[in-house]
Amino acid sequence: MKFSVITANYNGSTFLEESILSVLEQRESGVQLEYIIIDGNSIDGSIDIINQYRDHINVLIVEDDTGPANALNTGLRIASGEVISWLNSDDIYYPKTLERVEECLGENTTASFCFGRCPIINEQGDEIRHSITRFTELFFPISSRFVYQSINYLSQPALFFRRDIIDNEQSLLREDMVAAWDYELFLRLWHYGKAVFIPGDPLAAFRWYGDSISGQNFSIQFKEELKAAIDDAGKWSPQVFLHRAVRWGIVGIYSAMAGLRKSDSVSTSSED
Repeated sequence: MKFSVITANYNGSTFLEESILSVLEQRESGVQLEYIIIDGNSIDGSIDIINQYRDHINVLIVEDDTGPANALNTGLRIASGEVISWLNSDDIYYPKTLERVEECLGENTTASFCFGRCPIINEQGDEIRHSITRFTELFFPISSRFVYQSINYLSQPALFFRRDIIDNEQSLLREDMVAAWDYELFLRLWHYGKAVFIPGDPLAAFRWYGDSISGQNFSIQFKEELKAAIDDAGKWSPQVFLHRAVRWGIVGIYSAMAGLRKSDSVSTSSED
């Protein structure tokens, strides 16, 4: 089984090397890996970091893009692996992740994708927001298209899908979306087969910090996710009703947390 892992980067030098090494380490367990990096003409030293590992990267494209979805679509068009995933330049895989995915999809031939645990980490690599992670993991045992239409409980870095699902331009990521293009794609994956949860240790880690895309766009993301759920399930479906209720609570919590961070920052500046 051949994997294609895509990393889209633009000025992400801070955590880029850690991310690259976590991908390259997967080859130590014997998996067949095609590693693709799409860089949007970074000016922060990212290219220097990438070039240190150029001999181990199958495809490197450096060109302007219109955003992460556009860059990832460039990688998806050329990916030749049977199983596809993408890893943002600030996220990481854990050792033997692809080996575990290969075993899972090899045993579950009718599954269109598989997923696993994915803690949230900070700049230092320490796990944070434990309650959010534990909350989303409550849905793993009852995972289904219905549940996913109701709430986005899957973490993108720890999700892997079969290549033949995205076999034309219409099946690629939605470039008109700002932040929920992954959720919209994953909703479509359910149309092609079941999802399988890989139990045990986490497969990947998702990094959350002030400058991350997720840290900046969570309000937009939730609005786009609701629109995607409506398109997939229907405006008056019970899934969308649940989605609205859950998102209302989560947006309120996230907004309060953002306000507290801003207040703390102002207080610290005043003290200085």
